[in-house]
Amino acid sequence: MNEKELYQQKLEAQINEWQAEIDKLKAQASHANADAQADLNKEIDELQSKVDEGKDKVSDLAAASDDAWESVKEGIESAWDSLGSAFSDAADKFKS
Repeated sequence: MNEKELYQQKLEAQINEWQAEIDKLKAQASHANADAQADLNKEIDELQSKVDEGKDKVSDLAAASDDAWESVKEGIESAWDSLGSAFSDAADKFKS
């Protein structure tokens, strides 16, 4: 397995973890009062949108040639940092 494939697997594993986290947050939101539930569902929708963007980035990586994947990787890492921050922020809101 080459470096690109390993990197892609790492990203896919992270997406799966984030998707599982979204599922947990949905379960938590379903137990909240109506006002809180609306706010939490908004957060969840935003997270889901970001995860979907992450999936698109992984698809871009998969489609990139072995020679061009390094340049795609730079864009992915920026998006990944943003997504990771969004999950941390959302987790903090759910703990409140």
